[in-house]
Amino acid sequence: MTDTATTGRALPHPAREEIRLETVLHALSDPMRLRIVRELAADEGELSCSQFDLPVTKSTTTHHFRVLRESGVIRQVYRGTAKMNGLRRDDLDGLFPGLLDSLLAAADRQAARSGDSG
Repeated sequence: MTDTATTGRALPHPAREEIRLETVLHALSDPMRLRIVRELAADEGELSCSQFDLPVTKSTTTHHFRVLRESGVIRQVYRGTAKMNGLRRDDLDGLFPGLLDSLLAAADRQAARSGDSG
């Protein structure tokens, strides 16, 4: 499945029925990707890639977003020149009820223990 934007650029996304648990868990096993998902969940909307302040290079940031998109955790679409990111909460909750909320709650508890807000 692909989404096209007004610019005509399309990004590949797995269809809902193609999303696999092990791929989602792998995507969320990386601290930077989990941080991105936590920020998207807190915002409950779409955020552009430039709104994330990650302590990694631009190419590494791009890699993390691609892993999240290809695993089905996020949806990316171009809006003008900005690449917008949104959490695929409906798809994930439909396929794996409670998983995302449990992972986010656990990540929040871990961040509170370590004193890391991000």
